[in-house]
Amino acid sequence: MEMNFETMLQRLTEFIQKEAKTETVIGEPFALGGFSCVPVIRIGVGFGSGGGAGDSVKAGKGEGGGAAAGIGIDPIGFLVTKDDEISFVSTHQNKGLSSIFEKVPELLEKLVAKKKEPVTA
Repeated sequence: MEMNFETMLQRLTEFIQKEAKTETVIGEPFALGGFSCVPVIRIGVGFGSGGGAGDSVKAGKGEGGGAAAGIGIDPIGFLVTKDDEISFVSTHQNKGLSSIFEKVPELLEKLVAKKKEPVTA
């Protein structure tokens, strides 16, 4: 069993080039009113492979190998243009409960400081 890792890596790379595109994940650029919007994604890719051969008294000669790849794709926002202006609109903005929980330490510090203040009548 002879493995050609170059061919396998080439096929994996072609698959990633074909599938890991903004258009595939969240869509094509689009117009919204007077704005042009282009989706933006973040991609993480990992590869691993291994192989070996050996002799065994019981099983005789043997060889084996394997390979794997993983892709993580995250839509992170949109590039928005109007006339000659361009800006980035994030899809990871802190809103709602998450932004409240981020402020809890600050609120607790203010509450403790308030309790330590002398009471004036």
